[in-house]
Amino acid sequence: MRADRLVATLLFLQERGRVTVCEVAAELEVSERTARRDLEALAASGIPVYSQRGRGGGWSLVGGARTDLTGLTAEEIRALFLVTGPLTATPELRTTLRKLVRALPPTLREQAQAATRAGVVDATDWSRNAVTADAAHRSALQGAVVDGIRVRLGYAGPGKPAGERTVDPLGLVAKAGVDYLVAGTDKGLRTFRLSRVRSVELTGEPVVRPPGFDLATAWRELSGAFQEGMNAVSARARVHPGTLGLLQRLLGGRVRVGGPLPDGWTEVWVDGPAPKALAGHLAGLGAGVEVLEPPEVRQWLARLGAELVATYAADVPGGPAMAAVDGAETADTGRGGRTPRSAAGSAAIQ
Repeated sequence: MRADRLVATLLFLQERGRVTVCEVAAELEVSERTARRDLEALAASGIPVYSQRGRGGGWSLVGGARTDLTGLTAEEIRALFLVTGPLTATPELRTTLRKLVRALPPTLREQAQAATRAGVVDATDWSRNAVTADAAHRSALQGAVVDGIRVRLGYAGPGKPAGERTVDPLGLVAKAGVDYLVAGTDKGLRTFRLSRVRSVELTGEPVVRPPGFDLATAWRELSGAFQEGMNAVSARARVHPGTLGLLQRLLGGRVRVGGPLPDGWTEVWVDGPAPKALAGHLAGLGAGVEVLEPPEVRQWLARLGAELVATYAADVPGGPAMAAVDGAETADTGRGGRTPRSAAGSAAIQ
């Protein structure tokens, strides 16, 4: 810790030119006695630091001497500060950046400070849910990975109560704004979403690292298996032109667009983890999408449709009878038959 403090004191001297013991103590949050010892230690180690007594005195670097502690180019400095905006910086990172700014020549310091203001990261999604882990948990896991220490992890899996398990933290991965821990468990390598971490306790035991472990390779294998599970079912469907854009925005790369059909609709293939889940994603698009196969997805859509009619038919003008008529008419898409009544207005969904 003292070595870090001595570097910070030197950088403070470089920034201010002349400082008092009181100013150093306030800046580094130490006692004046400690600040004086650090200044004297710098002078004793050969740094050209001297003190001047009396009014207007203080500690200075001889001849305004400077020490280049970075060795970074202007482009490297800009890149570094652009990726460490104020909303992403932890307290430790902000302290590090402050030290680094002081080590920069004046001509580069202004650019670095401007770069930190050039962008921000919003850590919530559009549902106002946090997509990053608690900073304390992330910091603790980063330390455990670097130091190679096994941890007891408090973790709440999706739809499960929080439990505790002992894991070997091997690395952290950020994917699309979401952080994951890759760890060894008694069942092999597993991933843990950091936003579901409830507690981190260091055990003091060393991590058991698999022979030849490489984080990038392990992540590709783990994420590949997960991706296969997400695309376990593929449905062929026809989509109304006014609904195609919305379908692509909702499901992204899980939609593969084919060619146009004679009736002006578009043939697509949509991937999902299971027939029920895929039907749930498509049901909200109403008659703007008709699944052609497999029959399991069509059956789940029919079941969901029946449940919705049973629940909401009374709210349809004309009552349940009119809802049944609407359902029958919109169902007659016919694969070449007439266009569903609701499809003409489906563009408004966008």
